[in-house]
Amino acid sequence: MTNSTDQAFERRSIEEYMAQAGTGRRQELRGFEADYTDIVDYIIRCTHKIWEEKAVGLIYTHYAHNAIVHTANGTVYGREAVVRNTLQNQAMWGDLRAYADDVIWTGDDRQGFYTSHRVFDTGTHSGYSEFGPPTGRKIQRWGIADCFILENRIVEEWVTHDGSAELRCMGLDPLAVARRMVLEAEPYTHGEVDRLPTGQRAPEFHDVPKAEDNPQAFVRAVLQNLWNARLVNMVRAHYSPGHVAFVPGNRKLYGYGDYENFVITLFACFPDLALTIDHQCALPASGGYRVATRFTLQGTHEGYGPYGAPTGRRFTLLGMSHHIIRDGKVTQEWTVFDEFVLLKQLYARRGGLGVSGPDFIEASP
Repeated sequence: MTNSTDQAFERRSIEEYMAQAGTGRRQELRGFEADYTDIVDYIIRCTHKIWEEKAVGLIYTHYAHNAIVHTANGTVYGREAVVRNTLQNQAMWGDLRAYADDVIWTGDDRQGFYTSHRVFDTGTHSGYSEFGPPTGRKIQRWGIADCFILENRIVEEWVTHDGSAELRCMGLDPLAVARRMVLEAEPYTHGEVDRLPTGQRAPEFHDVPKAEDNPQAFVRAVLQNLWNARLVNMVRAHYSPGHVAFVPGNRKLYGYGDYENFVITLFACFPDLALTIDHQCALPASGGYRVATRFTLQGTHEGYGPYGAPTGRRFTLLGMSHHIIRDGKVTQEWTVFDEFVLLKQLYARRGGLGVSGPDFIEASP
């Protein structure tokens, strides 16, 4: 089901968003602070105030005390952890700008809202981090944050960003950095990846409904057929010929050939790759729909490709996609998962803490 409120995302300046504070409700927001007008206004302005105005203390009024935050690196609990992580990231990116590109949402003020907030981050590497001293380089990356919000507080959050693009902007090789990292523990691996039905049976081929009838089910069926049943022909059947896809590594793919190569290359690296859909929401858009999908990727590194020689290691990774659908086909896509976290799972040495060796990792000139 799509959200019954046809609320197109308004591409306005942050000054325009800030100016609407306290101008009255455009949506029922029981328990929210009075200056917010609707759920899109809430997520954009509280993000701006905390991250760009550096009002970090607002986390205490905008996150539940026992908030759960899921990232590609793991899960953290409690708003004190959110405060700590925010300050550490702000120390690394002194002039961070998080440009809101879309907010797809569902829910209400009684059962809670679910938002999927796509942002394009820019900034300067101006502070120390686990990767070394500041390089002064400009950084750009895509990110998506999904939030469950109740009465002005984020109760649970799922966040992922393009970590490999961030490292390359710093002048670092993500694969080389991953090999020098040390993970705290070996990830658990239990049996085979659950992609196929039990035993020797074939994967399920899902009927793809018309996008105008049920856009969420349309995207779900296309993703399951493409990624789990290996029906790469889904791209030509359900994507427009001139579609554009933004994928990890700050890559921008055009048309069928680019996208098919992206998919097949991942299959070659991870032959048992499986995608599990964890959540979806959708909103009407101009002439179509916007669909947000959160998913989990699993696989085993058994083939050659952009992630280096096979290691035989298993990975599990959080991912998110936004799809724009017009005239029954996907015209634009943003898919975000953290390739650097993937590389750490494949290559980083196990045991110990932090970066191996006494020295920071040096960026190339």
